[in-house]
Amino acid sequence: IFAVIGSNHFVSLSPSLHAGSIADEGELSTVCYRPEGLDRLVQQTKFSKKELQVLYRGFKNECPSGVVNEETFKNIYSQFFPQGDSSMYAHFLFEAFDTHNNGSVSFEDFVISLSIILRGSITDKLNWAFNLYDLNKDGCITREEMTDIMHSIYDMMGKYTYPSMKDSAPMDHVDSFFQKMDKNNDGVVTIEEFLETCQKDENIMQSMHMFDNVI
Repeated sequence: IFAVIGSNHFVSLSPSLHAGSIADEGELSTVCYRPEGLDRLVQQTKFSKKELQVLYRGFKNECPSGVVNEETFKNIYSQFFPQGDSSMYAHFLFEAFDTHNNGSVSFEDFVISLSIILRGSITDKLNWAFNLYDLNKDGCITREEMTDIMHSIYDMMGKYTYPSMKDSAPMDHVDSFFQKMDKNNDGVVTIEEFLETCQKDENIMQSMHMFDNVI
């Protein structure tokens, strides 16, 4: 499930994330960032000050204004999926990063979500994934919402990637999702159902650790 989020592609926005690239103190000193803001983010995330400085340099390189609007987000994301149309999935992902619902993603928004995706607890990661799928943020995932998510994923991956895939594949995934998750068969998946099912699924639990060593 978490592999679907695709946030490892968004991490690639920041060009020098690996620990080995953090060694150059002189280069880091040129990064402009409010010290009090940086110290606060060290407390709010699981990143060190040096890691945050490197992330900020990459963020500012892609987004000189210091914030990302949805159009810019979509343009950046489309570079990683040239074979398909990633615009709808990027829209859903942008809304998950836009925690203040103000139409923009600040560096703070970006690294707080990134910290959860990369270094959060299993429960934190699952809650973030649930929030992504819960498109209208009403506390449950409907069949319509999961259908929109699945179609956006298949559009993003492109038909040329899976030429033999049946047109019914997105709906088949939705059916499988609800068969597994909707324990009381009421047509919606709650956060409790989602957490319980995911935590009992060995494949999902393994996927939760796929980003553990990204940075």
